[in-house]
Amino acid sequence: MANRFILNETSYHGAGAIESIADEAKGRGFKKAFVCSDPDLVKFGVTKKVLDVLEKSGLAYELYSDIKPNPTIENVQHGVNAFKEAGVDYLIAIGGGSSMDTAKAIGIIINNPEFEDVRSLEGVADTKNKCVPIFAVPTTAGTAAEVTINYVITDAEKDRKMVCVDPHDIPVVAFVDPDMMSSMPKGLTAATGMDALTHAIEGYITAGAWELSDMFHLKAIEIISKNLRGAVENTKEGREGMALGQYIAGMGFSNVGLGIVHSMAHPLGALYDTPHGVANAIILPTVMAYNADATGEKYREIAKAMGVEGTDSMTQEEYRKAAVEAVRTLGQEVGIPADLKDIVKKEDIPFLAQSAFDDACRPGNPKETSVADITALYESLI
Repeated sequence: MANRFILNETSYHGAGAIESIADEAKGRGFKKAFVCSDPDLVKFGVTKKVLDVLEKSGLAYELYSDIKPNPTIENVQHGVNAFKEAGVDYLIAIGGGSSMDTAKAIGIIINNPEFEDVRSLEGVADTKNKCVPIFAVPTTAGTAAEVTINYVITDAEKDRKMVCVDPHDIPVVAFVDPDMMSSMPKGLTAATGMDALTHAIEGYITAGAWELSDMFHLKAIEIISKNLRGAVENTKEGREGMALGQYIAGMGFSNVGLGIVHSMAHPLGALYDTPHGVANAIILPTVMAYNADATGEKYREIAKAMGVEGTDSMTQEEYRKAAVEAVRTLGQEVGIPADLKDIVKKEDIPFLAQSAFDDACRPGNPKETSVADITALYESLI
């Protein structure tokens, strides 16, 4: 079977990238944008940077900000109705995964109305039409939603996240501008950065990985490891490096899948509203240790990409431990909690484990797993 690889039609990288939004919109004949951005970004003036570009160029827009950090079915439904009423012809998603995931779901439903029941989009939905064109402007260096064919919507009634995978939802243009990320607080920078590292590592060892995706993931691990500390301290170099590293990770994992770090993180967001990056960062080292015996020599390359010296002379056991420890150390140095004790309630673990096992990311894990295995992993972290 042939390996498929899907990327944006166009992407802009570097300081000032958002200035190209106007040229792209005019060049494509778009008339009015439906701008999806979360309330905090609107409140703190981050969204305004893009709106100023539109206004300066005489481009009309409608702003939609009914978006939660873990966007819900209701957020999407409200957005679909608002889109229909606004007389718009394209989407601009400004933010992290929440804004972009909401925009993707709205865009898919508008052009595929038979999927207006948002729950019908879970998994690999058989949509027929490309979604409404999306311009994606990330404000966090982590989710890489601007270059992926995935989105996640929370079913609040069932306390679960729905992972949706659809090649029709990828944004047509991404504007990866580190200046849009400069206002992120330290904690969010650390969490989203570790989310990006999780994408790179899980994508590198996932069951669907191959040479082309490996190339992206190893480079992403290297760039993220070099730049995350600087980004947390808000250095120019750190921000620029993380903006690029997280995007490269997205180029890879979007096309080959992830694993049970994400499967275990998703229920935490649904049940406790835990920030996705924090959940991934805490879980990653533990799951890496669990998966180690199913990864061949890949942990040697992970350790090497993270700057561990002497990997070529290490035994398999040594370089596997070195890779796990390098990840754990980076998380600690940027302020990630060591465990889930302040998040998970013991009585919820059966529900969490079953939800994680049922999650769409679980089949990509390099090692066959079970509800009992996942239960033990959660228990080891509390």
